[in-house]
Amino acid sequence: MLDLDTLIAAMKGADAVITTAAGYTRGGKNAQDIDTVGNANLAEAAHRTGIRRFVLTSILTSDQTPDVPHFWHKKLAEDKLEQLGVPFVALRPGAFLDQVASMAGDPVDKGRMVWIGKATVPLTFVHTSDLAAYLAAAVDTEAEAGERIDIGWDRPVSMREVADVMGSRAGKKIKVWVVPSAVARAAGAVAGRFVPLITDMAAMFRWFETGRYVADSRRQEQLFGPVPTAEEALARFTEELRTAQYR
Repeated sequence: MLDLDTLIAAMKGADAVITTAAGYTRGGKNAQDIDTVGNANLAEAAHRTGIRRFVLTSILTSDQTPDVPHFWHKKLAEDKLEQLGVPFVALRPGAFLDQVASMAGDPVDKGRMVWIGKATVPLTFVHTSDLAAYLAAAVDTEAEAGERIDIGWDRPVSMREVADVMGSRAGKKIKVWVVPSAVARAAGAVAGRFVPLITDMAAMFRWFETGRYVADSRRQEQLFGPVPTAEEALARFTEELRTAQYR
């Protein structure tokens, strides 16, 4: 992604591009360059090769969060595509349930989850496999060029509710271990000097605590069909974890 010429060569003859690239989640020394220069290069390559539809995996509320770097970088990627006139659709998913709920390992197996900040604040989640289906469908969906589309469930849920619903489905108690915001901020201030991604993560959890990380799923439903209910998505994820235990 940091070599524009290679992207142009790869896109020649392509009809559409779907990108899930994210330096933040991959980590490493080039993380920020991937999320800034890399995404700008993708947009430029799509512009030069005449891509019919560019599908960007963005982030929910990215346009409201200049203090959360990896969120804001997605907003800048959207802007770059728009500036170049690339016919794009940006899907803005909420937090990835299967990643967040498993920060301390398999929550069904361990009987616990870890959360930073208030575990009672509702926010929007998505299941990775659901988002993958929406990204594929977005290549040909009847969306307008430049649309930013929130992706989530029928309602936001708190981590406490996630644990309760999954525990009920699994037939066992799942606890939420909470790291207080003040502790996380203090640790992040120290560690962030050496690992910038930690400062970024701390800013993200501060944003979650505002209660504003909530999707408007009306356009999602219009384009992709019925929105998953929180109960259905959580039940499905719980069963996936239980099945994996017996493989």
